[in-house]
Amino acid sequence: MSYRSNPPPETTEAPKAEWHTLPVAAVLAALDTSPRGLDPADAERRLAATGPNLLAPPGRHGPLRRFARQFHNVLIYVLLCAAAVTAALGHWLDTAVIFGVALVNSVIGFLQEGRAERALDAISRMLSVHAVVRRDGRRRELPAEQLVPGDIVLLASGDKVPADLRLIETRSLQVEEAALTGESTPVSKAAEPNAPDAVVGDRTGMAFSGTLVTSGQAVAVVVATGDSTEIGRISHLMANVRRLETPLTRKMAVFARWITAAILVFAGLTFAFGVLVRDYSWDEMFMAAVSLAVAAIPEGLPAILTITLAIGVQRMARRSAIMRRLPVVETLGSVTVICSDKTGTLTRNEMTVQHVVTPLGEYRVEGTGYVPRGAFIAGASEVDPGSRPDLDLLARAALLCNDAELHRQADAWHLEGDPTEGALLTLAIKAGLDAAVEHKALPRTDLIPFESEHRFMATLNHDHAGNGLLFVKGAPERLLDMCDAEQGDTSKRPLDRAFWANAIDRLAARGERVLALAFRPVAPDLRALTFTDVERGLTLLGLVGIIDPPRPEAITAVAQCRAAGIRVKMITGDHAGTAAAIGRQLGIGLDCAPTTGAELEHLDTAQLRELVARTDVFARSSPEHKLRIVEALQANGEVVAMTGDGVNDAPALKRADIGIAMGIKGTEAAKEAADMVLADDNFSSIERAVEEGRTVYDNLKKSIMFLLPMNGGESGALIAAIMLGTVLPITPIQILWVNMVSSVALALALAFEPTETGVMRRPPRPVGEPILSGFLVWRVLLVAALFVVGIFAMFELALKRGASLEEARTIAVNTLVAMEVFYLFSVRFLVNPAFTLAGVRGTPAVLIAVALVIVLQSLFTYAPFMHTLFGTSPLGLLDLATITLVGLTVLILLEIEKVIRVRFGARDGFRWHRAAG
Repeated sequence: MSYRSNPPPETTEAPKAEWHTLPVAAVLAALDTSPRGLDPADAERRLAATGPNLLAPPGRHGPLRRFARQFHNVLIYVLLCAAAVTAALGHWLDTAVIFGVALVNSVIGFLQEGRAERALDAISRMLSVHAVVRRDGRRRELPAEQLVPGDIVLLASGDKVPADLRLIETRSLQVEEAALTGESTPVSKAAEPNAPDAVVGDRTGMAFSGTLVTSGQAVAVVVATGDSTEIGRISHLMANVRRLETPLTRKMAVFARWITAAILVFAGLTFAFGVLVRDYSWDEMFMAAVSLAVAAIPEGLPAILTITLAIGVQRMARRSAIMRRLPVVETLGSVTVICSDKTGTLTRNEMTVQHVVTPLGEYRVEGTGYVPRGAFIAGASEVDPGSRPDLDLLARAALLCNDAELHRQADAWHLEGDPTEGALLTLAIKAGLDAAVEHKALPRTDLIPFESEHRFMATLNHDHAGNGLLFVKGAPERLLDMCDAEQGDTSKRPLDRAFWANAIDRLAARGERVLALAFRPVAPDLRALTFTDVERGLTLLGLVGIIDPPRPEAITAVAQCRAAGIRVKMITGDHAGTAAAIGRQLGIGLDCAPTTGAELEHLDTAQLRELVARTDVFARSSPEHKLRIVEALQANGEVVAMTGDGVNDAPALKRADIGIAMGIKGTEAAKEAADMVLADDNFSSIERAVEEGRTVYDNLKKSIMFLLPMNGGESGALIAAIMLGTVLPITPIQILWVNMVSSVALALALAFEPTETGVMRRPPRPVGEPILSGFLVWRVLLVAALFVVGIFAMFELALKRGASLEEARTIAVNTLVAMEVFYLFSVRFLVNPAFTLAGVRGTPAVLIAVALVIVLQSLFTYAPFMHTLFGTSPLGLLDLATITLVGLTVLILLEIEKVIRVRFGARDGFRWHRAAG
């Protein structure tokens, strides 16, 4: 097929084919190209037909539309309606304050928007900038966006793959695909076709856009560009994944609808009662109904919600968990499942030799990563590698048959080269060898680089006396065929194949990658290596078991999550054996065997939902598999957190209830798609974040439990006045003052409350738990009733003793505020008594809030300009003393209720408070 005769296609994809299944000749024929490459004119025509090698830019909303979208919230609608009504009635101060609350809330949401668009940008930036191609037989370098299907690309070590490529020729090619597939080690590539059902991680005949060449060289042909690459497909997945609401936003939407309905019903009933029963005029009752609405609407709730979440964000940032969206802070408190990537998340993404087997025994090697410190343990005793000839010679072979380098920068060790070779180099240094000294004593003369065809690497080294040594490392089954002896204590002895076969199986069962090392003395005049020199007569030194080990802190964090009722599932692109071994060390998947991506392919939605409920380890998983697993868990009613660090994790990160990316080793795509980024890449930070999320939700409930009785008491006082046929004890603007100044200031203090005891010993909060639980409704009714009695009684008593209407209303308002202050000390402890040293003393935030309210209320009562604005009047000391006594009485009555409730058993929403006590 030819591009010359076809009309321009709609996408940047070559004619559809399973490129990894076709022989090289068939691929070249299908793309109408040759190893000489395209001629420049043909390349220009193809570029015009297919478009540049870039991801299609996502559709963007302008800033005005993004800002307007922030008002799309039921509670904000209630505030805006209240503002509209007060404006229509000419109450401009009320209008300005209410609208100001809605505006602040929307500005904060606007500043948090846009992370999905940034995620797509991050994936686009992963495309390489330049590529080396062969066109018309000539080598040239050009911008990667100019590549077209059919271009011949030349790859070398260190190159970022510029498009999806079908390999034509390879020489020791290894490609790091961890960011795309989750594979923790570079993958050896070859030009041979693969099976049709091979997943992305097993397509060794392909090199994918955005991955990195770690060693070797290759010639390849471009088969897909831009949106048609694997990275482009992931970008498309992300663009089509719907962002979920958080549990809090769902509950607040339900809560706001209930509040709205209740306000409208009570306002309507009050209006009808006043007109039909009390014979008030329509205009008068309309004003009374508006006053009732103003009293009932919790104007400060959106601000309290936002600020409480923002405080949680600040706390989490101090604990290395950076939140990208405010509402997901509390979502952490209801997480029931954490789906974690393995490489770089639960593990260090640093290969480590954990076991060494020599003809004389097996050694366990301590230490992790590339830090060259760690003991060698034989049985239960530490041994000195320098005193063990078998260990010393094996370590020397591991160091000399090696191209990696380790560099110390400050307190960290950095690897240059292949991770597996880095693990071997680290082993040698742990054994007491100095790389510089060894290379100087036995400089390299020649080598045979590793290639997947022969599965070994060999180096020829000579000392300064001319003596030659041949060192070989590679696949154990390959080296066993090349060896006829094994190294004993002082000399070689016949090879015991049964011993080595058993050792290989033992290491592999632990999930370790097994490598063998061998050597042979050679003649001094041998200066160039051939395959004949290494294929026979080697002496086996031993085996090493290499693994990407779990983070020690991750093991502890997984156990803590389990204690908190949270299941941890590991989803990785690695092989099932490796995944199972790491899972066992972490305490994940102990009761069920791993499930592979290929097995998931054959399951329908119902079968997958059943599987994810009992399986905790998933291996060889593609981005689609991860996304399906998260969706199946959510369909089972789970609240899912997904952690990861690679491009392959981004769609699932976005789809999960909360996506958690690694901040240090995570790709930009993962960070931008996530709701939370761990600054220290430490899985244990998630456990601390969950604790903080639960604290945030507790404090939100306390704030709501504090605010709603205020509004209920104010509304009740107005309804009682209308039913009794008396004047309103508090005016609408006075109610707004209390709601927006004193109530909000006091409720904000609850946002700073510390974590309650036992918060991580209770199970995750049920997703369906309503904001208005039975306990909350009872507390609202009880406190509101006490407030109604206090307000109305003080107002009527003031009028009966001859006080003016302004003075009586000032007494009523101050009584309301006094009861709020004393109620604050009660609501801080839902089970424990407030009459303790900690309860009376309060937190700094509580003391500051109370002092602020006293100052503001003094201005409200005694400042002349406040008299004009709010219709208030100065009060005497006796009035203030009586008001304080009423507030103290409310606190005493609520503490008596608390004692009765705890003593006679908690029901409904009380139980978790007992556990948290």
